[in-house]
Amino acid sequence: MIKFKKRYVVYSLLLGYLLFAHSCMTMRSSTKKTKAFFAEQNVTYLDTTTQILDSDLHYLQTGNENAQSLVFVHGSPGSWDAWKAYLADSLLLKKYRLIALDRPGFGYSDFRRSMNLEEQATQLNILLSKIDNGKPITLIGHSYGGPLIVKMALDAPKLYKNLMILAGALDPDAEKPEKWRKPLTWIPLKYLVPGSLKPSNDELWMLKQDLIDMRPDLKYLSQNVMIIHGTIDNLVPYENVAFMQQEFSNVSELQVITLENEKHFIVWDREKLIKESIHSWVK
Repeated sequence: MIKFKKRYVVYSLLLGYLLFAHSCMTMRSSTKKTKAFFAEQNVTYLDTTTQILDSDLHYLQTGNENAQSLVFVHGSPGSWDAWKAYLADSLLLKKYRLIALDRPGFGYSDFRRSMNLEEQATQLNILLSKIDNGKPITLIGHSYGGPLIVKMALDAPKLYKNLMILAGALDPDAEKPEKWRKPLTWIPLKYLVPGSLKPSNDELWMLKQDLIDMRPDLKYLSQNVMIIHGTIDNLVPYENVAFMQQEFSNVSELQVITLENEKHFIVWDREKLIKESIHSWVK
């Protein structure tokens, strides 16, 4: 009887942790908080989940639905609300259709389901083709979102006009995944990784090989590209900039903004500069 009780306690604790792991560290805004934020900003928004290839993809849209689009792609981990200050910016709202995505596995897009770079690019390209309004589309990606928007543009070159890569990880030689990540991709350990850290760990472990696979195609990138990167970025080294300058040999236009003594989180730390760069650069 005592052994049975101990076993019951262990199973209960394990089940409790698994429920905790799936529900904590979601790094996403609830529907209630989203509604409150946009109400406070007096901004009308569209909150949509659509099914693409048997997966749920969630995104928010603000701005002028008949204008050219800015599509914001978050890093790892993260969700659409990394860009909420951009979606509520008065100047951007007037000029653009603004879309912020939950990447596959994050936010409300099949939460905790892991996909590599190619799989994510395929799903997002289908989504953006589906909601294309016939006007130019600019992709803006931070961190992991950087290589993802490049892959999207390579796979669907006619769909996108401009890319803005913010602290993007493109150089496979600079990508040094921590060895402790691999065991956390194994069953059953991966189920113990909490919240959005599970798909984040999986995709970051796969990223180096994804970048190696994508490198031969970088010479075919044809869009206008702007790169913004901090010189003391300790998560995605600044050497990625030189790599992109070398590999993006056929882009229509390439501009680089170097931020001296800036680290990785420029989306928030240099929000004003990035917004100004969008206004001055997006054609």
